[in-house]
Amino acid sequence: MSSPNDRKYTESHEWLKLEGDTVTLGITPFAVSELTDITYVEMKPVGSDFGAGDSVGEVESVKATSDIYTPVGGEVVEINEALNDDPSLVNEDPLGAGWLVKLKVADASGLDALMDSGAYDEKYNG
Repeated sequence: MSSPNDRKYTESHEWLKLEGDTVTLGITPFAVSELTDITYVEMKPVGSDFGAGDSVGEVESVKATSDIYTPVGGEVVEINEALNDDPSLVNEDPLGAGWLVKLKVADASGLDALMDSGAYDEKYNG
């Protein structure tokens, strides 16, 4: 499965999609396949501020608990409340309905250093 080219990707398997000054962040299908069944998702609350490289929350699976990192600083403006009742959305649709958090960013230039879909797919989905 090739990754959508409308977003950027991290080495730790987060995807980020910039729309205006807001970044939607989630985890990639590769991350989901490595973690297997996601059983719990916890993101920092709306209003939380972050620097680049900070953890914005965690996902738990039957195999492990993994921190979710943001490569850009910002403020949490929305969390995916649907995951509180149905964390399996991350398994079923990690690139869509399974998004994790939205951040308002002051400076999105940190996204420039991330992988595009071609580089990510070559490295992890080859």
